[in-house]
Amino acid sequence: MVCLKNGTIFDAVHPEPYVADILVKDGKIAEIGENLSAPEGCNVIDVTGKNIYPGFVEAHCHLGVDGWGIGFEGNDTNEMTDILTPQLRGIDGINPMDPVFDHAVHGGVTTVCTGPGSANVLGGQFVAIKTVGKRIDKMIVKDNVAMKCAFGENPKRCYKDKNNFSRMATASKLREMLFKAKEYDEKLKAAKGDPSKKPAFDFKLDALLPVIHREIPLKAHAHQANDIFTALRIAKEFNVKITLEHVTEGHLIVDELAQEHDVPMAVGPTFGHATKFELKNKSFTTPGILAKAGCQVSIITDSPVIPQEYLPLCAALAVKSGMDEFDALKAITINPAKHIGVEDRVGSLEVGKDADIVVMNGSCFDVASAPEMVFVDGVAID
Repeated sequence: MVCLKNGTIFDAVHPEPYVADILVKDGKIAEIGENLSAPEGCNVIDVTGKNIYPGFVEAHCHLGVDGWGIGFEGNDTNEMTDILTPQLRGIDGINPMDPVFDHAVHGGVTTVCTGPGSANVLGGQFVAIKTVGKRIDKMIVKDNVAMKCAFGENPKRCYKDKNNFSRMATASKLREMLFKAKEYDEKLKAAKGDPSKKPAFDFKLDALLPVIHREIPLKAHAHQANDIFTALRIAKEFNVKITLEHVTEGHLIVDELAQEHDVPMAVGPTFGHATKFELKNKSFTTPGILAKAGCQVSIITDSPVIPQEYLPLCAALAVKSGMDEFDALKAITINPAKHIGVEDRVGSLEVGKDADIVVMNGSCFDVASAPEMVFVDGVAID
């Protein structure tokens, strides 16, 4: 048990911080309140004058599938032999022993959604994990949270000499797979469990069934405005859930995106040079503009594009560019937790949630501030 006394709590629920104690028991937040009585044997820590935040959450990255100083040989981000790979699972490529996990957690990032990259039209399945552990199976918060798909320049560039030269081809390939998955699902239902009537097993189509059943969303890589609209168009055609990833030109079409009430948006990576045409309009004003319009916005590093530990820095730069501070805090805590479907466990400081807690010596938006203590499931990280 741990009791943090007299900290200034930024819980990602209430806009204004408040001074209170947090009691942690069995890896969960047991109580939050003033002058809590610490049970016998509890480790009481005075955090007077310190700021207390939920563990930061990343909605979209490639942590562990692309590592620290490993180059091409150790990179498992994309399966470059096939443009359609929905059957791939992120958990099979993640290396928890990579130093990037240590960097992330010491930066206060305690939960990430990680998985395949954007070379393929369908890349595979993302997983939500904690950033501490040696065995991926024990780090999972929620497996198969989304199915990665990609629009725009990446599939065109990576497969231009094979079978995907245009945006039209990219969209057609995704549509074809969704049509086939729906047909596969209908045949399975019509068989009513009779093995003699079932269609032949198809690993790719089987992997798409959770998408067709609206159990998980398409996680749509889309930077340019027209690609964003294509992603939304296809999702509506097939009545599937979708989240928008990157949304680089979101500020240019905010009036349209504000009407997409059920579509979470993960904005970034914004820090750095515009390395390709579809990034030419990227701006740290984008998350603030979208949030002000009522969109559910997360800020992302897309690590390793930006090192994972700099997630709070990206939020700080959004604040510098006009984003409301509370919106920015939510964009690296509760909003990404909602984006990846794990808000029942992480993303805010509330009783009953996982005790993922960051104690800082100043504001998380101050680059001179740093985590002094990080707790994951109630355990202090050395």
